[in-house]
Amino acid sequence: MSETVVRYEKKDHVAYVTMDRPEVLNAMNRRMHEDLAGIWDDVEADDDIRVVVLTGAGNRAFSVGQDLKERARLDESGLPPSTFGSGGQPGHPRLTDRFTLSKPVVARVHGYALGGGFELVLACDIVIAAEDAVFALPEVRLGLIAGAGGVFRLPRQLPQKVAMGYLLTGRRMDAATALRYGLVNEVVPPAEMDRCVAEWTDSLVRGAPLSIRAIKEAALRSVDLPLEEAFTTSYFWEERRRRSADAIEGPRAFAEKRDPIWTGRWS
Repeated sequence: MSETVVRYEKKDHVAYVTMDRPEVLNAMNRRMHEDLAGIWDDVEADDDIRVVVLTGAGNRAFSVGQDLKERARLDESGLPPSTFGSGGQPGHPRLTDRFTLSKPVVARVHGYALGGGFELVLACDIVIAAEDAVFALPEVRLGLIAGAGGVFRLPRQLPQKVAMGYLLTGRRMDAATALRYGLVNEVVPPAEMDRCVAEWTDSLVRGAPLSIRAIKEAALRSVDLPLEEAFTTSYFWEERRRRSADAIEGPRAFAEKRDPIWTGRWS
């Protein structure tokens, strides 16, 4: 029987993805990346899923990133070192370079989120952190580079000097500091994590699914565009939202003083 390294469950329009190698602090091996790739494909294809919660098993870590023992074995076998992105590697494209995933991903972070684990957090849309969460990109201390987007996303999500300080030293950041810089949405006691995540997923599920997909796409694709160009760019999911029954249902439900019934369908 093959090892289970990722758990995947669906309930009430929410997909729950759990990296499940707690004995190694949810370090990501090639098998995990392969399994996650299939899950992200399913998430995008299943219109019943409106939001994803990504977390790690156990109570010690979200994920400590790349399985370095496996990496050492691969180095000994002569496999070339990886660089930016996941091209040519198992699980391509991974969440960190899967730029067209249209469903919002909520990171539920407890304990260590290091290296590739932190890079996963940076790629998520909403982050709920436990008070014991610890973030870092320690690759500089290992002769590596934060090639799953850390060197690109951290300077975009933090002031440049602050980001460079963490990138160039591998220093750790606690949850309170991450909240102060806006890297996480909320910090709560570990016992309150599930309640807090549920509040966020409930809010997301109440929104019109095509509006959420259109907003996520437009917001992320337009970040580096001049404002005038952002207004005139064509967005895949906005074109579908405009032609959807939900675009009519929302105002109608408001006028009729009732809750909207979303279908997520477009013509």
